[in-house]
Amino acid sequence: MKDVTPLSEGWSLRHGGELLEAVVPGCVHTDLLAAGVIPDPFTGLNEREVAWVGRRAWTYVRHLGHDSAHERADLVFDGLDTAARITLGGRPVGTTRNMHRRHRFDVTGRTGRLEVRFTSAYDEAAAVRAVTGERPNVYPEPSQYIRKMACSFGWDWGPTLVTAGIWRPVRLEHWSTARIARVRPQVTVEEGTGRVEVWLEAERTRQGRGRTLCAEARVAGVRAEAVLTGDETVLRLEVPGPRLWWPRGYGGQPLYDLHLTLSDDGGHPLDTWHRRIGFRTVELDRSADEHGTGFTLVVNGVRIFARGVNWIPDDAFPSRVTPERYRTRLTQAAGANVDLVRVWGGGIYEDDAFYDTCDELGLMVWQDFLFACSAYPEEQPLRGEVEAEARDNVVRLMPHPSLVLWNGNNENLWGFRDWGWEEPLAGDSWGEGYYLGLLPRVVAELDPTRPYTAGSPWSGSWDHHPNDPAHGTHHSWEVWNRRDYAEYRANVPRFVAEFGWQAPPAQATLRRALPGERLAPDSPGMLHHQKAEDGNGKLGRGLARHFPLPEDDFDRWHYLTQLVQARAVAAGVEHWRSHWPVCAGTIVWQLNDCWPVTSWSAIDGDGRPKPLYHELRRVYADRLLTLRPGSAGPVLAVVNQSAQPWRTAVTLRRWEADGTLVHEGVLDVAAGPRSVVRLPVPRDLAPDGRSAKEFLVADADGLRALHFPVPDKDFAYPRPAYDVGLEPVTGQGDRVDVVVSARTLVRDLLLQADRLGPAAVCDHGPQTLLPGERARIRVAGCGPVGVQDVRAALYCVDVA
Repeated sequence: MKDVTPLSEGWSLRHGGELLEAVVPGCVHTDLLAAGVIPDPFTGLNEREVAWVGRRAWTYVRHLGHDSAHERADLVFDGLDTAARITLGGRPVGTTRNMHRRHRFDVTGRTGRLEVRFTSAYDEAAAVRAVTGERPNVYPEPSQYIRKMACSFGWDWGPTLVTAGIWRPVRLEHWSTARIARVRPQVTVEEGTGRVEVWLEAERTRQGRGRTLCAEARVAGVRAEAVLTGDETVLRLEVPGPRLWWPRGYGGQPLYDLHLTLSDDGGHPLDTWHRRIGFRTVELDRSADEHGTGFTLVVNGVRIFARGVNWIPDDAFPSRVTPERYRTRLTQAAGANVDLVRVWGGGIYEDDAFYDTCDELGLMVWQDFLFACSAYPEEQPLRGEVEAEARDNVVRLMPHPSLVLWNGNNENLWGFRDWGWEEPLAGDSWGEGYYLGLLPRVVAELDPTRPYTAGSPWSGSWDHHPNDPAHGTHHSWEVWNRRDYAEYRANVPRFVAEFGWQAPPAQATLRRALPGERLAPDSPGMLHHQKAEDGNGKLGRGLARHFPLPEDDFDRWHYLTQLVQARAVAAGVEHWRSHWPVCAGTIVWQLNDCWPVTSWSAIDGDGRPKPLYHELRRVYADRLLTLRPGSAGPVLAVVNQSAQPWRTAVTLRRWEADGTLVHEGVLDVAAGPRSVVRLPVPRDLAPDGRSAKEFLVADADGLRALHFPVPDKDFAYPRPAYDVGLEPVTGQGDRVDVVVSARTLVRDLLLQADRLGPAAVCDHGPQTLLPGERARIRVAGCGPVGVQDVRAALYCVDVA
């Protein structure tokens, strides 16, 4: 039987003339930080102080001794970042130049000093560029010339921290006769029967050549056997009536253990393999219709409006992301009623723990191949690495039922058409051959049960503009960059794969990341932790369209920018969801951050939810009530994404700002399963389109929608008045209920829980109270607090 020895201990990092203790898996930056050589690059302006790290070569060393009766010894690296030369006992073992794939080296009979020497990623990229020639890039960094996490070179939300290291586990494997080299389980469901085709490839030692091998696969009490005289075979299993895996909100997530054993001709086990699989079907409907070209995910025959978020690496140093941290972040996503996570193409193929958690939580995964915002050379040495990387990761990830879509790239097809690339390329390769040739071929060969799309955005062919909202996927960035968020309502894309709005992180996150700084939108640390081009300018212009700009009041600026972010994203989601099935999904940019920064995230770099997070939970709920402007007055949309019909009475009330009820009416609405009902608001209930004193409220089954005809800065809000009380939660000493009683209209009341303590969290985002209404906000982790503490942490719209 194969034996495995982890090699996580005993490593050192050579720094100058000394050896520093190294953590494996890990990276150079984290080892230098632990040794006190560099300051925390996430704090203050320290990112600049550690830029030298990425320009140097680094070497990891340890002694490797092993003694085994097995015929073969392999040194296996699950991830080396990135260009490395490995030696053992002073003799070469191999070289690598790809962070995103696994590497295996034969070290049979060899012992001694094991060294892994990493070349600077900048030097490696320069060497490749000298061979392939120049290619355009959105950012002034060489990420397209090296198969490394592109955002480690910086992004419009991320720091430039170009690290190196043994970033995933390393081990020694001893084996004899044969081992399991590759397993591809193709899982389908046909007429109620689960079918599993297990494609097995074995590797043999010299002594094992020509020997008969036996393979056995087991799942759900079903067993299949095969005899190998060569190195490949297929084992087929049929499972009658399996329970289906569903996205969250559509059903359960049953998982089945699939076991594979490889044995010799005497029945002695040589190697084993185990994964969890789920039975489900997935299709991508890209049919043409009267609206253009669709893009609808269909799981188990059910058409789905995808409620998605974009995922970036959760840390600028991905080796720090533990399985527990994956589970925390993805559980947060599920808590916001998200059912799809897109793994963005400028990051990494995440650890198996990420996909395991998605399997369990019912989060569908849209997986980008790792190409983003650049023209990529298709010549060697990159082409061979790209294919090997694609094959490695398709095989690694295909057992996961949560994985529903492969995507060729992020924005590169769009970039070729619109970003001025074509002229400087002058006919040179730029990646099209990957996205329209190599990658779909690899997916069709290895993982034919899943759909592939060439890019995001992508209209499906060059017959249409790559970012045409009427065809395929669309990225909506013109609104954030140049317009008011109300412009999200100007069109109905078939699938919105990216859109978003910026906001700063929580106050506690800023205080930790910028210690001692007097916070202001343009203070040094705030500007350094704002990476977007003209980011603060766009924040300011987006704010000024709705509110007077606060002068010398950072706390109010902070509240209002976070509020505008939540409102902007909600405006888009509400509009597009109300146009299901023409629009079949939204993927908000972005769920998470990789460090403390002003960005588009719903959860900041310290893991604290922004108000947007709570708003996502509302607008991504199965049932949603919206009021949106229409050409003839407000339109009520009743969105029912549940499997049950929704019959409800919607109460519509027309109010004046001073609390006077002008008119009230009730609409009986019946929305069938997975459907939307749109109704015009009766004229006598609709405020005048220019009114600065009237607004409309819709309530049904605990849900609320609001319509204000004019921007907040033009509305005649009264000075907000409310009372605050505290009620301990019985039996839960660390929790308290904050009870707010409104004496006037209180618009978008928000409790910033982190102001009560760094660990404090609450269960509500912004909410609007009418005169006489009460809100109950549960706070946990705040410690003892008084009414004045809570009042200081409460904010609402106040333009009076």
